[in-house]
Amino acid sequence: MSYHVNNFYAAVSVLVGHGHIKQRLMKAYEDYLDSIVEDELPTAIRESFNDLQRTMHRVTPLNGEGAICASVRKMSPEEAGDCAVSIVAMYRSLIRYPDSDQSDSLVDHASRKAVPPFLVKSG
Repeated sequence: MSYHVNNFYAAVSVLVGHGHIKQRLMKAYEDYLDSIVEDELPTAIRESFNDLQRTMHRVTPLNGEGAICASVRKMSPEEAGDCAVSIVAMYRSLIRYPDSDQSDSLVDHASRKAVPPFLVKSG
């Protein structure tokens, strides 16, 4: 399960980098999240991940581009931002609320680092 935590961490790292949101979203999803099997995730984030998968594969590709590229191309910057927020929220759930029905621990609590302030929900 730490594989998924690492993939979400890498995706979030790409999302907070430089460049246009659509480019960052496409890279984060293609490189780190597209290969994740929904059934391997904790039940708490499966529905959100399934929604993200559908969104990222909703447009039929044209002229040799992939479904992810086509789907992101058709998004508004706001829609791309919403997808990015969803990825951050799923990552937060993975590291903050490990699912008790998983046999493997999601986080090695002995080596756990502090959650970055931008991931902590205030209020």
